[in-house]
Amino acid sequence: VQLQASGGGLVQPGGSLRLSCATSVRTSSSDTIGWFRQTPDKEREFVAAIRRTENSQHYANSAKGRFTISRDNAKNTVYLQMNSLKPEDTAVYYCAAAPRLIVSELRRISAYNYWGQGTQVTVSS
Repeated sequence: VQLQASGGGLVQPGGSLRLSCATSVRTSSSDTIGWFRQTPDKEREFVAAIRRTENSQHYANSAKGRFTISRDNAKNTVYLQMNSLKPEDTAVYYCAAAPRLIVSELRRISAYNYWGQGTQVTVSS
């Protein structure tokens, strides 16, 4: 499974961006798609995940109410709509694929087998 993340950029505080994660194929290996982010001074952290089999979405507390993860199965693409962006959302955002995960596994980096290359999001005035 190959993943291609895109859609990052520079946006002002309060603005919006939509990230895309295109997967090469739709298989059981990509049942779960997660978004993570990382800054130079922090460990990679979970942002959101979507599970195809359960058709469920899950968010970190920092993303709830502002970010929306969705999936277009016909295009093998997962989106992360980010609204009301804050400077602390600045990071490199990565998408990752995993087979079917239970909820307690979603935030665990080691649960994901495939990773995209990352896309930079900068929130600054």
